[in-house]
Amino acid sequence: MSPCLTAAACAAVASMFSAATLVAQGGPARSWNSAPSLELVRRATERRTAQLADTGLVDYRAVAHGYVTFLGQVGDGFPDPPAVVRADELAVEVYWRAPNQSKQRVIGRRAELLRPTDIAYHADHLAIVQNNFPAIIRIGDGDEVRDVPHPLSPGGQREYDFALSDSLTIRVAERVWDVIAVEFRPRDDRLARAIGTAYVDRESASVVRLSVAFTRAALIDPALEDVSIVLDNGLVDGQFWLPRRQEIEIRRTGTWLEFPARGIIRGEWDLCCIEANRGVPAETFVGPEVVFASPSVLAAYPFAGRLSDSIANRVARAGSDRPAAAVQDRAAELVRGEALRRAERARLSARSISDFVRVNRVEGLAVGVGGAIPIASDVSIRAGGRYGLDDRLVKYRGALEWRVSARRKLILSAFDDFRSVGDVQEASTLGNSIAAQEFGADVTDEYRVAGFAIAAEGGATLRWRAEIERAREAPLAVHAVPYRGSYRAAFAAERVTSTAVRFGISARDVDVPWGVRLDWRLAASATSLEDRGGTPMSAGSNAFGRFAGEFRATHAAGPGRLEVWALGAANSSAGAPAQSAAVLAGPVSAPGYAVHSLRGQAGAAARVEWQVPIVRFPLRLGRFGTTSVGVSAAPFVAIAGADAGADAGASAGASAGASAGASGTGGAWNRTVGLGVISLYDALRIDVARGLDRGGGWAVRADFGRIFWPIL
Repeated sequence: MSPCLTAAACAAVASMFSAATLVAQGGPARSWNSAPSLELVRRATERRTAQLADTGLVDYRAVAHGYVTFLGQVGDGFPDPPAVVRADELAVEVYWRAPNQSKQRVIGRRAELLRPTDIAYHADHLAIVQNNFPAIIRIGDGDEVRDVPHPLSPGGQREYDFALSDSLTIRVAERVWDVIAVEFRPRDDRLARAIGTAYVDRESASVVRLSVAFTRAALIDPALEDVSIVLDNGLVDGQFWLPRRQEIEIRRTGTWLEFPARGIIRGEWDLCCIEANRGVPAETFVGPEVVFASPSVLAAYPFAGRLSDSIANRVARAGSDRPAAAVQDRAAELVRGEALRRAERARLSARSISDFVRVNRVEGLAVGVGGAIPIASDVSIRAGGRYGLDDRLVKYRGALEWRVSARRKLILSAFDDFRSVGDVQEASTLGNSIAAQEFGADVTDEYRVAGFAIAAEGGATLRWRAEIERAREAPLAVHAVPYRGSYRAAFAAERVTSTAVRFGISARDVDVPWGVRLDWRLAASATSLEDRGGTPMSAGSNAFGRFAGEFRATHAAGPGRLEVWALGAANSSAGAPAQSAAVLAGPVSAPGYAVHSLRGQAGAAARVEWQVPIVRFPLRLGRFGTTSVGVSAAPFVAIAGADAGADAGASAGASAGASAGASGTGGAWNRTVGLGVISLYDALRIDVARGLDRGGGWAVRADFGRIFWPIL
């Protein structure tokens, strides 16, 4: 009797759901509650309920090795992948004995705190799920999911609909298994129920894989967004389908404030060394189901390698190819959208901290507030506004949002607000507020925009947005005075009334060959100007197109990470207003040159940076634990340039540049070399840079890390 999965069976089951080992048989079209589907479900239920009589399985023992990771994700719409906050690596002894006795003993545990947190896990987060759950599903010791009937339990056919999906074939040597995908959905999705797919061996009716999501009513904790579970079984001794690999993901957001910050608990487990029918003593199962060895035993477990390497290689990946990532998408196709979404109620809303308070030179100190009010299950009103204490203006933005599906929504909006020129965010809004207030170093250039728009957006990994906007644009003036120094002049925007059609597409954290991670966005627009400075535009000279593209690639390079960033923007017509020009220069696009001194009808910038760790030091954080803080050096080179042209729009841009103290370097390439220092969990960055060409000089800038910019 083999102490583990046979090598051939391990290899086949490990790649069971890949194109190399699965052969689609072109199964029947989905028909809910057909006779074949209900018959297979009945057999699978009997197999789960009375597996002793069917298989002769008396007991088994195994060792589970896993990672439980707490991650954070920020930004409006969560466009960026989550970052690891804490990671735990565990070793667990697993025991099972008929009819349904389970025991797990944690014998090894080590943890690494990458950012401050005092999270405490439920005991069942640190253990595996045995037998694809009993008749009732519970997660988080019942605090997260409780009392959900299992679809393959004796009462499952009363609570769920079933349909046969794909038919798949697993081949190992001369043996072939036919696996049928059975989708299930609740008959009443207003109740606490499961949604997902069970993959069942046609011959034995054993469950090979179970993918599960849950209705909103099943989630006990109101802060939960969703829970996704994938349970893979492997063949032991040629006849027993027992736990082999598992993945669980639990996502939470706040309940009193609609703020783009999310916490994620992710567990990944692999089981090995499974021994069936070796005789597990009855006394093993006395006491709680999950117990822990003594602290000295936990600390002494001989884990292989460094936990930090395991985080980078296994757990911290955020791509959509993880099995649990597809569970919610599939659930959204099987039930109504409102069955999965958290019940909305009126609450405060903000895209960033700076929505509440900010400082810049055109409005001074500005305070604001926002809110979201649901008016139907798929429709909500979102509004926000702020008041500048120095410019004494009220700015507002209101929107009626209709969620067409889980991934798409339609937005009608009206606004009278400020908009920044250029395609590059040169600093975090909070960091800019501090620098503007204390030193007069405001790197934003804004103009006023008032109007209305209709937009549609959607997508997951690949996100898109289409918009039609009618607006009036106008310049602003400096109203504030900094604590030290003085402000540069306001941007000389033109007064125009326009109708614009825009389309943008972006992707974040995409895998490409050679171990590169890629982010990119493309945007195109066509704008018609109705008047300019109060003067109606003549036909044939009132339209222009605009294109902008940006990409960022990261790649492991030696002990550090190489980052490459590039941006380009261009207008199709020389008659574009100054605020539509390509505007560059600042701490990101061209450090060492006057802010936004590079302006023209076309422009481009690029930057290459190598981030390499240089030192680590311990830091005690009280109840948050003890962590190791790293310091990284980031030498970089950058180049940027703009083609001003010789037209009305470019002249307006040049005039604006002169009023802002521009260096007059339009039309030339401007080079920069610099060094950044990054620390405090990537939350703080200090750059020292030198512009090498005409108009260049030394520049020093401190700001928050870019990962936090979306919420600052």
